[in-house]
Amino acid sequence: MKNFYFVAAFLLIFNMAAGQDYFDVLKYSYNSATLGNIDDSDETDVSNTNIEFYFPLPVTATTTIIGGFTYENTRLGLNFSDNRSNLIMTRLNVGIKQDHGNGWSGTYVALPKFASDFVENLGDNDFQFGGLALFEKRYTSRYTLKFGSYVSSELFGTTITPLIGVWYKSENDKFSINATLPIRTDVNYTLTDEFSLGANLITSIKAYNITEDNADQYVQEESIRFALFAAYGFLDNTLIARAKIGLDTTDYGLYNQGDTVGAQILTFQVSGDDRVRLNQEFDSSLFYGLDLIYRFEL
Repeated sequence: MKNFYFVAAFLLIFNMAAGQDYFDVLKYSYNSATLGNIDDSDETDVSNTNIEFYFPLPVTATTTIIGGFTYENTRLGLNFSDNRSNLIMTRLNVGIKQDHGNGWSGTYVALPKFASDFVENLGDNDFQFGGLALFEKRYTSRYTLKFGSYVSSELFGTTITPLIGVWYKSENDKFSINATLPIRTDVNYTLTDEFSLGANLITSIKAYNITEDNADQYVQEESIRFALFAAYGFLDNTLIARAKIGLDTTDYGLYNQGDTVGAQILTFQVSGDDRVRLNQEFDSSLFYGLDLIYRFEL
């Protein structure tokens, strides 16, 4: 089922690349869902909080340093019990954006992170390292193509994510799409200067070290959230609030430490997956959420 959703997600399209006519400095997101499992009626409340901060620092006419920080906290019952766990990720986002000329540019980012329940002191199993390379070809002031790759070392193995995307804005400035598949997509249609409707897609694959109750385990999260939203801009659209409702297909697989799959492309394990899963598979559900975005127009 997860493979189907990721193939579908690949037909859509990351918010950090250029070509666009704005830059999101700070973003706060909250999502809430009640997820069941595929075998019985047990379920658990799942809350997800994500905070992203980015800042660009131009150093030459063609080179810009990109710095940022991401915090994410997901709270849920991993075994569909009342005993809920916190899955916490803290990540630095450090890199450069380089203008290569003739409409070409590249964004290169190192992504070191700690991902854990943060119950015990942080150790080697809590740390993973990722990197992103994204190339962009700007054809017009309204149209940019993107392609690249994201790679990360995780507790289950190495995940490899090919990226493809587009940034586009219509001639009347009402319709826009900013997408880097399969990580992140925003589609927006402006009804008034302040009010707009749109759709949003966010996906991720990552692992969390679990140390609570002396567990020697990890969680593999495969997350896809697709939402429709209504957005309103305040302070000349510097502050944007978005109310969302959509479908959450996130799965949280629990495994013993050392039980790995090697390389994984999207959700496809190159050498197969013979791990023993310790909890039941999560089912999809409706979710609702709120985004608050602090944005600079370029």
